[in-house]
Formats: sequence, C-alpha cells, structure tokens
Amino acid sequence: MKQIIQDLKTGKTILEDVPAPMIKSGHVLIKTTHSLVSLGTERMLVEFGKANLINKARQQPDKVKQVLAKIKSEGLMPTLEAVFNKLGQPLPLGYCNAGKVIALGEGVTKFNIGDRVASNGHHAEYVLVSENLVAAIPANVSDEEATFTVIGSIGLQGIRLCNPTFGETIVVVGLGLVGLITAELLQANGCKVIGIDVDDSKIALAEQKGIVGINSKQHDVVKFVKEKTNEAGADGVIITASAKSDDIIAQAAQMSRKRGRIILVGVIGLNLSRADFYEKELSFQVSCSYGPGRYDDDYEKYGNDYPLPYVRWTENRNFQAILEAISTGKLDVKSLITERIPLNDFNNIYENIGNKNSIASLLIYPETADNSSVINIPSANFKKERGGIGVIGAGNFSSSTMLPALKKANANLVIIASAGGVTSTALAKKYSIAKSTTNYKEVIDDTDVDLVIITTRHNLHAPLVAEALKNKKHVFVEKPLALNAEELNKIIEAYDGTTTLTVGFNRRFSPHVQKIKQFTQGTEMNVIATMNAGFIEANSWVHDMRSGGGRIIGEACHYIDLISFITGSQVTEVCMNAMGNHPAENTDNASILLHYENGSTGVINYFSNGSKSYSKERLEIYFQGKTIILDNFRTTTGYGFKNFSNLKSKIDKGHTAQFKLLKERLENGGASLIPFDELINTAKASFAALESLKNKSWIKIN
Repeated sequence: MKQIIQDLKTGKTILEDVPAPMIKSGHVLIKTTHSLVSLGTERMLVEFGKANLINKARQQPDKVKQVLAKIKSEGLMPTLEAVFNKLGQPLPLGYCNAGKVIALGEGVTKFNIGDRVASNGHHAEYVLVSENLVAAIPANVSDEEATFTVIGSIGLQGIRLCNPTFGETIVVVGLGLVGLITAELLQANGCKVIGIDVDDSKIALAEQKGIVGINSKQHDVVKFVKEKTNEAGADGVIITASAKSDDIIAQAAQMSRKRGRIILVGVIGLNLSRADFYEKELSFQVSCSYGPGRYDDDYEKYGNDYPLPYVRWTENRNFQAILEAISTGKLDVKSLITERIPLNDFNNIYENIGNKNSIASLLIYPETADNSSVINIPSANFKKERGGIGVIGAGNFSSSTMLPALKKANANLVIIASAGGVTSTALAKKYSIAKSTTNYKEVIDDTDVDLVIITTRHNLHAPLVAEALKNKKHVFVEKPLALNAEELNKIIEAYDGTTTLTVGFNRRFSPHVQKIKQFTQGTEMNVIATMNAGFIEANSWVHDMRSGGGRIIGEACHYIDLISFITGSQVTEVCMNAMGNHPAENTDNASILLHYENGSTGVINYFSNGSKSYSKERLEIYFQGKTIILDNFRTTTGYGFKNFSNLKSKIDKGHTAQFKLLKERLENGGASLIPFDELINTAKASFAALESLKNKSWIKIN
C-alpha cells in the first residue's frame, strides 16, 4: 500500500510503498477513501523537517538541554549518533481519515464489515485504528465531509472547556480550519462570535457564515471587541492560531471581561502578564486534542471507555457529535474544501505547504490498492545462505543499536517486521534487508530465517519467543525474557535444546567486563552496581505492567545477569527495598540484594532520581583485598593489583561484540552465548525482587 511520510532529516515528504497493517485485537482495519490534510499541524512538521540542525534546535530548546546532558555523561559521538538516528526515523502524516471497514479485531462490537467510518488514521491506503478512535458515518454524510470529524473534535473540545452559554460573546482567534469550525459550532450553540485573523480571505469566509470578522493587522482588536460588548469584554476567548508571538495571549486577556475564560487550542507564545490575569481573575486552560481519553492507553489502546454519567464527552463521543452536527446541517464543512487531490499527486499539497492559502485540502484514494502484508525491497541484496536473520520490531533499539551492530558483523538480514510497516520499511532500505512486513509470522515461518531477533515491547517477548522456539528457530530477544512466571514457564516448555535462546544481556560482552572477568574467576566477592537510570514519566508504557513490566523486570535485570556473570554463580535469594510508598510493581527507586550459590553477594541500586549529568552506570567489585571500579563502560580501574592495566575507551556496553559472536555461532554452530539455566535464573530473580518488596522478606529462587 501507499502511505505519506515525512523525513525529518531531509525535510522530504514521501509517498512510500509499505506493507499493509494486520488486524489485531480491539482494532478496526479500514480501507481509506478520503483523508484531510491538516495544513496547520502538518505544515509545522514539514517545515521542521526542512529546517537545518541549528533551526531544529532553536525550535526545541528543551531537547537541546537533554542533548547537552547526554554529551556530558556519554560523550559527543554517541550523542550525535542518537540524535541523527532519531531524526532518521520516518514520521507518518495525517490524522483525519474516512473509509470503509474491511476487518474487525477480536473484541470489537461497535462495527460491521462494510461500515463507513471516520477515524484518526494516517494518510495511508489502509489504516489500523483502535475501536475507541473510530466513529460510524451517518448515511446522509459523505466521506468527504466525514474527514472533518477529528479536526472538528479539536475545536469542539476547546468549546467544551470554555463552557459557553446561550447569548455569550466568544472570540475565536485564528480563522484557519479549526478556527472556522469552532466559530460555526459556537454559533450553533447560540453564541455571538467574533473571529480574528490576519488573512482577509479567511475573514470573508467567516463573514459568509454570519461570524463578525476583523483583521488584527489592520485594526485594534481589543478596542473592537469591547465596542461589540458594550465595553464589558468577551465572555470567552478560544485561541486556535499558530504563532510564536506573545501578543495573542496578551490581547486575549485585554479583550476579556472580568472572570472571563481563555482556552488555548493552537500553539502560541505564552509569556503571560500577571497584571492582566490578576486584575480580572481570568481563567486560562490549554485544550488537549480531541478530548478525554487522548493519550490514555487504557482508553485508546485497550478500549476501556469512560462511563458516560461521569465523563459525558470523551474523544469518541466528540467524534460522534461532530458527525451529528454535519448530518443535521448545523456544521457546514463542504464550503471549507479548497481542493481535492488524488493521492499520487500529494505533492501538489505538500510542496509549497508553507505558502498555501487553502483552508481544507482533501486527498482522494484509488478504489483498488495493494493490501499485501509483505513488500520486497528492490535495492536489497539478499543471499540464500546459512545464518539468515529475521527481525521482529523496528523501534529505537533496532535502528540505533542492533542493526548497526549486525551491519558491522556483515550479518545476513532477510526480513524485518513492524506493526505499522513504516519503520520496518525505512530500516529495510537503509540496511539492505530483502523484505519488510507487518505480519510477524512471515518472519517466524520464513524458511530462509535461521535466527529470529525480537525487539518489540516487553509484553510480546515471551509469546514470540515461545512461538519461534516451537518453530525450531534460534532466538535472540531483547531483555526482559518474560514479565511473569506464567510467561516464563511457557518458554521453558517450548525450549527443547535443539535451537538456542539468547537474551540481550550485552553488558557481559563489553571489553570492560571481559577484562574484569579475567581477574575475578573462582572467588567469592561483593559486587555493587549502581544504575542512574533517569526519570521516565509515570504514563510511559515502560511502567505499565501489561506492556512494559515496570523498570525492575524490564531493565534492572541487566545487572542481575551481569553480577551473575562476574561472580560465576546463580542467585539463590533476593531481597528488595524501595523508596517511598509506591506500589511494588511500579518502583524505579530501589535497592536489590542478591545472594549467590558460591557465597558472593550483589547489590543493585536502581535509581531514577539522580542527575543526568552524572555517569549512568557504575560497578564496584571487592574481593581478596582488591577493588575494581567500572565507570559508565568508559573506564575500568583496578586497586590492589600488581599487574592490572587500567582500561579506557569510548562507551562500549558490548552490543557490537554480542552480535558479532551471535552471528558467528549462527553460521558455525556452538553453544548458546548465555546458558539457558542462567537466563531462567535471572528472570526468576527479577520476579522475586518484586515479590520481596510486596512481602517484605527474602525470597528464595527455586
């Protein structure tokens, strides 16, 4: 299928051939007939992509601070590689889609095959959308009109926050697409509406709809609003404009009545004057996209609706309200359509998007489209030979770490899969991988694939590992191996020893750790590992026990494995203590005590509340009157030795060596890089850490 993507590194907007998405639980597969280009939002993305690095940095000062902190802790070159990798990831465009349902995922009950629906799907011939982000189109509403559903909901949510009453005067600042829809909906709500813009053509269009318009470049808008309200000021101001200036928020405050409401839907400068807000007791609120449910995984990903008596207007109910307004004639969107462009001529819209005076540009899709879940990459040079590798997962780790390491090892890459198909296709082209797919089974079933590499979100690791092992494939999976004992048992059942299993515990392959191992074999020791892990927002998938498993299982397991490797033993008992009173499964500020079969002890201090400018990782080993300090995988220093030469390098956490060894074993045979029983012991120890915190006791490992 074809999909429009934005290359943030080059600034090019591309109509890319990508594999069509596969249906999955809780989702609806839609064949697109029309989509609406959001000239405001998409223009910002396109112009950001076209900007040079300096201008990109100026637009994101917070990201610049993060980059500087990373340079300080990890060095210049690793940081630049991370930045360029991030910019190299393609960005799908579009979020206003209309089409026909062609498949329903398990659990979907609101739709039938053949239904016409509106959704927030991308500009693509086929889109896969969660059920709560899809709304049925009324019979008397065309697909063209339905493409305005999502963008209309953005304006509607701003209105709901403003909470206007019949007869109030509301000012809409910015008469672009969202602003015009907002103004018309306010009129339907019985409000007097004043529209402000700098474009006379948009003001004229607003006036045709009965809206009082004024050009802010040519007139004193504050004076105008006060004249229209008998000097009282506007009851509410909804800002839908996009501008860097602070003038808009200042004028909004000045034109408001006492105790007026100001709602920000667009993007503007926000250097507020306290006096303007203080003297009038103004309220100010930023509107979040389509409404309640937005960015909530429980609602959008898992399909859990908010009960109507308690949350009257969710984003989906806002979608339905917009469609109803179009159906009843209270919202006229046909007059907003400036142009209708066939999908293949998309550049007629995007080439000069910054200079377009259009209100609404529609993309028209062909009646027939390729719905294959696999595409071949013409430039790839795949050779049918032993050691073929298939990859499931095309996220940041795959692009920044795993694939570059495999390329250095001259690995034989056959196929790569991702849920959306965009990232897997981009990486397939970059690394000359023969095929890109949205169907992970294509990887597992491919007869040319000997090794399956799994780098998906954590909740998919165990089921994919078990399926690949049952299919007699060698498996490499990024940590963690599993999220709970039930998942781990299924892997144990699937593993018969005829193929190998490797978990991405790369640190044991670092030259620093290999050096340490030479001096610590066959002795008891105390090991202290400190992970200055850094803060991650509470709403991140990493903290979600269903998808990420929490940071102890998902990341601290690295150091359980590392200490086990250095001590040459397995964990027998675990005890964990955490800061604060957080639920055990969500802690990321904890100390884990490990006791080993050979008498060694380990301490893992996993903290998220430290400074980013301090080293991220530190390892201390104490034994027989000697001490070894590993700092951030850059320096290793020995104390009390006669023949220990300190080691310095750029940050090397062992990824390159790990994948090189993996490729050699795949082609030449040999034992697993990490013994299977050690992998199981590490997983059980991570589960025991959470159990220990919950039970406030030491937990023995079976």
